[in-house]
Amino acid sequence: MSLYPSLEDMKVDQFLQARSNAYSASPTKTPALPALQNSPNSNTVEEKTGLYNKLYPELSEFMGLNLSEDTLHQALSVVPAEEFSGAVAQRTSALSYMNAPITGNDCGIRRAEIRQGIREVILCKDSDGKIGLRLKSVDNGVFVQLVQANTAASLGGLRFGDQVLQINGENCAGWNTDKAHKVLKNANAERIAFVVRDRPFERTITLHKDVNGQLGFIFKKGKITFIVKDSSAARNGLLTDHHICEVNGQNVIGLKDSQITDILNSAGGVITITVIPSIIFEHMTKKMSSSIVKSLMDHSIPEV
Repeated sequence: MSLYPSLEDMKVDQFLQARSNAYSASPTKTPALPALQNSPNSNTVEEKTGLYNKLYPELSEFMGLNLSEDTLHQALSVVPAEEFSGAVAQRTSALSYMNAPITGNDCGIRRAEIRQGIREVILCKDSDGKIGLRLKSVDNGVFVQLVQANTAASLGGLRFGDQVLQINGENCAGWNTDKAHKVLKNANAERIAFVVRDRPFERTITLHKDVNGQLGFIFKKGKITFIVKDSSAARNGLLTDHHICEVNGQNVIGLKDSQITDILNSAGGVITITVIPSIIFEHMTKKMSSSIVKSLMDHSIPEV
């Protein structure tokens, strides 16, 4: 079964496949859309053959998206006709089997990906004996509370909300915050091995700006407070009482609302938001000075 980055992708893909199947089943229809694109009389052919037949809404007005005729032809011309051998597919990433007819291979989705499974991260301390990491105990687990910019933790790809399962082979379950920091302090400066699970309390939601450039939600101090009816945010299940952690994979915790708005406005038409329930966010950031978060948190754009 295909996965889709957004509800818009699923609906448009269903539309495209229905149109493709209609052309394949009817010999009276023009069989190949690329020929229409290259034909000087393509508009006349479309009118005679009835490209839409009004069975579906025009894609240029579909779900508030601004999809041009060229986009439609391009998408229709690459609808895959896959053949399956029955072998079990090896999937290393959710991104490897996402079907995204309008989102495409968006880099924001790749930057924000929350991978299943666990990974190992090897870090070493800097000349001051630091790795740029603060940990927090939550529900008998140890989680990344702060990643400082331009440090070993940042370069190693650790992010706010990652769960640390082991440090140098020791299981972290049941540790309090003080013990976790003590283990880091006493660890060998040249090699610290972490076993990490990607941000288990967080989830990503891919949204599409409408023709007015709006995503359909309002936030205050990073917390989502209102969802606009019939917007991309509403269609894709964005919830209130959640905090925004990342925009297209870029950490925005500690930034002012105006700064987050600027990031959203300057991004393209497809935006992936990473959110966490506010009750978890507030617990994880409790007793951590907001000035420390603003001045130290890594807000760089991840490489993909």
